[in-house]
Amino acid sequence: MEGISVDEVKVSLQKFGLYDYVVFVLMLMICAMIGVYFGFLKKKSKKGDVEADYLVGGRQMSVIPVSLSLIASFISGISLLGTPTEIYVYGVQYMYVMGGVITMGFIMMHIYLPVFHNLQLTSTYQYLQTRFDKRMRLFGSVLFTLATMAWLPIVIYVPALAFNQVTGVNVHLITPLVCIICIFYTCVGGLKAVVWTDVIQTVMMFGAMMLIIVKGTYDVGGLSVVMDRASESGRFEAPDLRFDLTTRHNIYSCVIGGVIYWLKTNAVSQNMIQRYLSLPTLKDAKRALWTFIVGTLFLLGLCGYSGLLIYAKYHDCDPLTTKLAKAKDQLLPLLVMDTLGDYPGLPGLFVAGVFSAALSSLSTGLNSLSAVVLEDFFKPFLDRPLSERTSAIIMRSVVGVFGVICVGLVLIVEKLGSVLQLSMSLGSVSNGPLLGIFTLGVLIPWSTGTGAIIGGSVGLVVMSWICLKAQMAIASGELQFEVKPTDTQGCSYHFIASEPMSMLAINVTAPLEPEIVSEPEFALYHISYLWYTLLGALITIVIAVIVSFLIGPNNPDEMDSKLFSPFVARILDRRRRRKVAHSQPRIEFFESCHL
Repeated sequence: MEGISVDEVKVSLQKFGLYDYVVFVLMLMICAMIGVYFGFLKKKSKKGDVEADYLVGGRQMSVIPVSLSLIASFISGISLLGTPTEIYVYGVQYMYVMGGVITMGFIMMHIYLPVFHNLQLTSTYQYLQTRFDKRMRLFGSVLFTLATMAWLPIVIYVPALAFNQVTGVNVHLITPLVCIICIFYTCVGGLKAVVWTDVIQTVMMFGAMMLIIVKGTYDVGGLSVVMDRASESGRFEAPDLRFDLTTRHNIYSCVIGGVIYWLKTNAVSQNMIQRYLSLPTLKDAKRALWTFIVGTLFLLGLCGYSGLLIYAKYHDCDPLTTKLAKAKDQLLPLLVMDTLGDYPGLPGLFVAGVFSAALSSLSTGLNSLSAVVLEDFFKPFLDRPLSERTSAIIMRSVVGVFGVICVGLVLIVEKLGSVLQLSMSLGSVSNGPLLGIFTLGVLIPWSTGTGAIIGGSVGLVVMSWICLKAQMAIASGELQFEVKPTDTQGCSYHFIASEPMSMLAINVTAPLEPEIVSEPEFALYHISYLWYTLLGALITIVIAVIVSFLIGPNNPDEMDSKLFSPFVARILDRRRRRKVAHSQPRIEFFESCHL
């Protein structure tokens, strides 16, 4: 390769052949046929259960398929491509978030999941109306809808970039084709089709990552070479024990901040809760939760290791500096074509795996939006129940319309460029207030609907300001990225060096807040992005409790104990029993006096 240009190297790596296209198309066809089966061939539920069948699988799904669906829904193409980039650019500090994932499982199992499952809800935002009032239900539903519609186009666009890297096919040619198939099987098959396509897609994700890791590790000389090069470059490091809110990643932000972030994503999000509610019993839901956690930790571990593998492969010729990879999200696809390109069908399996993650997230989002629109935007404002036919039309129309909008928004996402970070930060804007509102509901009986909506609104405004100011600080250079060292001394091709990687390698898994290098004067928006959800939730809870006590709190004795977490419900029940016991002697005394 001596004397050739970087452009010639790019062309030589685009070996996506007939067998690869066959594997990719086969994956799409299998997904479409699953939709046909559940939409037209599978025996329908009995009359009156159309909504439950479409939105929560008739509440008779099995644990293993639902667990795999949860993994596929959570690990989007952004995570699959972004986590290796995070490790390559910043090191393994982010991976300590796994401690937060495990802790989240215990909190969710004992506090949030029992409430939602025992109430047999379809939309988690129904809970907000039952616990507070109709205003809160609408407030939560609107936040969820906006955040989902900001997230889904990015989920579609990122794997399209990977496809472009390995094939050269235009992003806007592949995106509509893939999305149409996803919209089709989600529209006709409902949750059952979504879950079973997720099963196929999860297997493909794991298979693709295992192939890359095994072959890539062999090519660089073994596991010891990967770990030695990672250690020498500072990428493989112990947890950062400094307690500094402005440090981008340390053990406290990863574990504590990670717990809160994952709680919002898994414990109260409609996307995920809808899967748990499709299981027949709470015991099954808890089993699915822990299967999901184990599977997610394993997949995150694979993604993290692949980041170290990318560095071991390109330790002396950084592809971002040489522009061999035009975008940060193309590092893993580059490794795939460099490692598996000579094996027909294997690059196709990888691309199918990445698109599987995207399709799963898209189908999950669309199915959840159909539940929220029907349950929260239509039913509460109608005087009479909807017919089965009308409900079916609404649910399928929502999937179709929102799906088409997402495909259209991909065009805007591409034009926005660096504003892609700002689009992803919208999740952090709404995550904190939403988690705060649900936490108020399940843990604090005194909180009122008025307090919750004021607290949520204040939290939303504050987090919007923090995210906007952080983005402005990044753009102005006030906040800068601290990245791990790279080298280009070993490159065997000609290239024109790009900008420093610190400006290029914006992290997809964590795109909001870089580490402060020059230690400017502290400002609230300098804190690590991993604290955002916790901060938003705390603001919401504190303001809501203060307002509730100022205007007059709820009387816990008058509240339905089923609306609260099991340990709160037990406290309320004991309190009521004591009051009854204390009042009983007085009643008997007055009765004896009367006699």
